[in-house]
Amino acid sequence: METFFNETFKYLEENLMRTRTILNNVRSSRSAFSVALTNANTLTCTGPFRDDTFVRYSHVFINLGNGYDVSTGFFTAPRSGVYSLALTVYSDAGAPASSLAACVNLQVNNVVVAGPQERNQQDQEDSASIVIVVHLQAGDIVTVHLPIGCFLCDDKSHYNTFSGYLLYGTE
Repeated sequence: METFFNETFKYLEENLMRTRTILNNVRSSRSAFSVALTNANTLTCTGPFRDDTFVRYSHVFINLGNGYDVSTGFFTAPRSGVYSLALTVYSDAGAPASSLAACVNLQVNNVVVAGPQERNQQDQEDSASIVIVVHLQAGDIVTVHLPIGCFLCDDKSHYNTFSGYLLYGTE
């Protein structure tokens, strides 16, 4: 009986260690970020610029895994896998019939994968949103670019957001 008990205990102990290792690997590979353009009290606009410009989102809601770099505005995939990416853009022309262009390009390794935009003079405000699912390799860089002639406006209501999270790893 003692031998049976010791063998069973050893078996359970080994399984517990394997389970802890797997759980620690899952915890260390989590990746999720959600950021907003600004957290200002008053509506502040960025752009339009003469050249395409990286958008740097300064207000961080969450940055699990530290994949988003506030200083550059880049998200670097910490591991290979399938990611969900969401982007919402908004601008305010200030007055009806004024020039208005809420538009950005979502890029992976400098290749445009989506470009939500609304350009018109029918109203004072424009917005657009996208949600896409992409396969990223570890080290891939995801950026948001503000094209020539486009501008974004934001305040603490967080009209302009950029979010992403790892659905599942593929390593």
